[in-house]
Amino acid sequence: MLFNSIDFLIFLPIVFILYWLISAYRRWQNIFLVVISYIFYGWWDWRFLFLIALTSLCSFCSGFYIEKFERSRKIQQLISTLNIVLNLLILGIFKYYNFFIENIQALFDIIGYKLDWGTINVILPVGISFYTFQALSYTIDVYQKKLKATKDIIEFFAFISFFPQLVAGPIERATNLLPQFQKKRCLNYPEAVDGARQMLWGFFKKLVIADNCAEIVNLYWNGYEGLPGVMLVLLGILFTFQIYCDFSGYSDIAIGCAKLFGFNLMRNFNYPYFSRSIPEFWRRWHISLTTWFRDYIYFPLGGSRCSKAIFIRNVFIVWGISGLWHGANWTFVCWGLFHATLLAIYNIIGINTKYKTIIAYGRLFPNIKEAIQLLLTFTFAVFGWIIFRAESMSQAYGFVTSIFTHPFLEGLVDGKKWLFASLLLLLVEWFQRDKQHALDFPQNKFFRHRLARWLVYYILICIIINFAGSSQSFIYFQF
Repeated sequence: MLFNSIDFLIFLPIVFILYWLISAYRRWQNIFLVVISYIFYGWWDWRFLFLIALTSLCSFCSGFYIEKFERSRKIQQLISTLNIVLNLLILGIFKYYNFFIENIQALFDIIGYKLDWGTINVILPVGISFYTFQALSYTIDVYQKKLKATKDIIEFFAFISFFPQLVAGPIERATNLLPQFQKKRCLNYPEAVDGARQMLWGFFKKLVIADNCAEIVNLYWNGYEGLPGVMLVLLGILFTFQIYCDFSGYSDIAIGCAKLFGFNLMRNFNYPYFSRSIPEFWRRWHISLTTWFRDYIYFPLGGSRCSKAIFIRNVFIVWGISGLWHGANWTFVCWGLFHATLLAIYNIIGINTKYKTIIAYGRLFPNIKEAIQLLLTFTFAVFGWIIFRAESMSQAYGFVTSIFTHPFLEGLVDGKKWLFASLLLLLVEWFQRDKQHALDFPQNKFFRHRLARWLVYYILICIIINFAGSSQSFIYFQF
């Protein structure tokens, strides 16, 4: 079920009312959440339910038995390893089998040996990478004694399948979300109102900015060879705004929706296009995934507490895997390695961990140095997103080289309206950059008045109704 669908607009209020009608019974609330989450997920294809149920059951059992055999570290390690391998095997078959088979066959073709290995025709289950990583983190945390294993299978199934963040995150840690299923939840009116505001902003970003940018990008991208350089730059920038508003819009809707049901999900975006360096950008973009890779791959490899050579190796391993996580295509791997290269360079020049505070805090505008840093970081991000959006590396190379070789100022430039709209969105977020989301404004003196707040809501709803683009699936559903 898509957030941006009539189905969801009918589904949500019904679920909200029924959920709070049984608020006196926490276990029944959890059972109800499992049922409606499976309905939500099965709306795409009911067959996907068997996979998420298998992942949930295996991870629940692994946690239970890891704790049961606490006196034998070897048995715990075996159980943890088996569960991790099983989950990665399921993910690998559905997401990467054809990719690896085709590349192995291409490699053998080069040396003159033909392999006749068949590929398989399977549908990629929506959100499989997200809930698989969420399940893996639980097993690893129980094994590392960061978390006590739950003995309530309903709580655990609700944790894995919780519908607001099921198909595109945030990728929640059991240490944060699971305890929230274990305690009584009461309707918190201010939290619920704030959640509704955050959802409204998320819908605005997705329906008005992302979907309209997508129409322009999809229309012109594959015919880039005949476009002037300025149009190619514009397409790169429009996709940069499209993917941000699409994915952060989903996260806003998910986090806001969870607040309606008494849950607090982790923040997934922290105004990444206001970053002064690429390392800062990745501390602000898809935070739940980057911290997952940091904690479960980067730190075990040694992190940065090692020689420069080992550190650079670790960065390339993590970002190569991160690129592959996004999809079975060399463009994603190269996108990851592009950012690994930038991160290594920033570390070598000594600014890897700088800029952890809000830019221009307490000031209206950034200074000249900060403005240059913002522009440079944004430029790197745009070139990275061009690689990410390309269907092949040859297309990515052709697109980038065409920017510099095609006549730059010739031809009609379409999409200026949505570039302007995207810049206005950034302007709003600039003034709210110290808040959790752009509509988090009750502390502002002007917006303390209910009339002022409702005027903003009314304007945004009117804009969404009148200017929403043609319905587009969320980009990260394919991952």
